[in-house]
Amino acid sequence: MGYKHDYDKILTRLTIILARLNDGEALSVKELAEEFNVSSKTIQRDFNERLSAFHIYQDKRKWKMQDGFSIEKTKSLQEQLVLDIIEKITEGIGGKFATTSNKLLSKIRNEDFNPIYTKLNIEDISDRFDDIQLIEKAIKNKTELDCSYENDREGTFRANIQPLKIVNYEGFWYLVASREGSIQKYYINTLSNIKQTAITFTTDDKIEALLENSINIWFKADIEPFEVKIFADKIATKYFQRRELPTQRIETLSQDGTMEFIVRITDEMEIIPIIKYWLPHLTVLEPLWIQEMINEDLEVYLSNRT
Repeated sequence: MGYKHDYDKILTRLTIILARLNDGEALSVKELAEEFNVSSKTIQRDFNERLSAFHIYQDKRKWKMQDGFSIEKTKSLQEQLVLDIIEKITEGIGGKFATTSNKLLSKIRNEDFNPIYTKLNIEDISDRFDDIQLIEKAIKNKTELDCSYENDREGTFRANIQPLKIVNYEGFWYLVASREGSIQKYYINTLSNIKQTAITFTTDDKIEALLENSINIWFKADIEPFEVKIFADKIATKYFQRRELPTQRIETLSQDGTMEFIVRITDEMEIIPIIKYWLPHLTVLEPLWIQEMINEDLEVYLSNRT
């Protein structure tokens, strides 16, 4: 077991990993997980998502920097990478948030060139700063919010909710909250007339694990997870080996480049959009009813085009 460094900030961990990659090291997910005292899944997500803008790749269970690529050490490497990452994330958010943050960053960096490019399609909610600050304060203090919300199922209603986390899935911002004893997800831009109350509540740690294992916003908190077995042809196999889904587990990896893998989900809509996106390269093997739902949707789609 490696020494447990007290790295409690994501950016600190990322910059240390990048610095070591930049120095030519080949890094193991397992060893990094032990060193930073986090799960292997967290480290894998660092490589697959948080560091995806960099020229890195996985070779025989080791992550490396591509040959011929290096990051300029115009400042200390750690400082430079932190600023580059922050800049590209804020550009993806856009709006007033990006404008304000870039002004602050320019004072620190005093340079125009950034070797990092990312394509982040993140919804701009900079016009909701006051509401976001109110929500953040309520999450921190564990106080209920009184707010209005609108959806297709219930129309417009007002309710007290217990805010737990502000999350971003596929570029859109949501508030995960508890309402009447169940976990709900609220699209932030449809929340309005938000008011803080004096009512306090208690939480447990299960929300962290729930979000960690979720694939998208369709996750359900009150449903027992179930397994879905998926066949991937050699085209899809390369992608899903490089960028694993949460809870993904490889069952078989064949010599022809295909594989069968399993993911644990709580709602079929966690996986159906992914299967459709990757058609015809993915097929659901079990349970068959999920593949049948996809087939029915395809039949409707094709019939509407004839």
